Amino acid sequence: MKKYQSENFIKSAINATNGLYLAFRTQKNFRKHIIIAFVVLFLAFVLKAEAVEIVILVATNTFVLLAELVNSVIEFVMDAYYKNKYSRLCKFAKDMAAGAVLLSAISSATIAAILLLPKLIDVFKYGSVTTNG
Repeated sequence: MKKYQSENFIKSAINATNGLYLAFRTQKNFRKHIIIAFVVLFLAFVLKAEAVEIVILVATNTFVLLAELVNSVIEFVMDAYYKNKYSRLCKFAKDMAAGAVLLSAISSATIAAILLLPKLIDVFKYGSVTTNG
């Protein structure tokens, strides 16, 4: 067996779960994005969003979380490579990775607004969500 290769699927799943737990425990922005995702999905259920709308919201929120994970990995790798010393190249890489998170978050928020804002307006206007029929 190769040095860091997992022996089976269960061990791989445990390693992946440990990675998610580490991100949740150590990355404040990851926790914030998870809370926002749950709030958006809760709102979608309360506003009786269609199944396809919920799937889109899950996908966009997952994309934000993935971008945040990749950003964290890039930060860890760059810090390790440069031994926590300042480097312009390191700063560029970190800034671009953070930009990817920002772009995904803005995109996700825009999609959530497009899908949920009309339903929210109906609640305030009519007291409930109206149907399109």
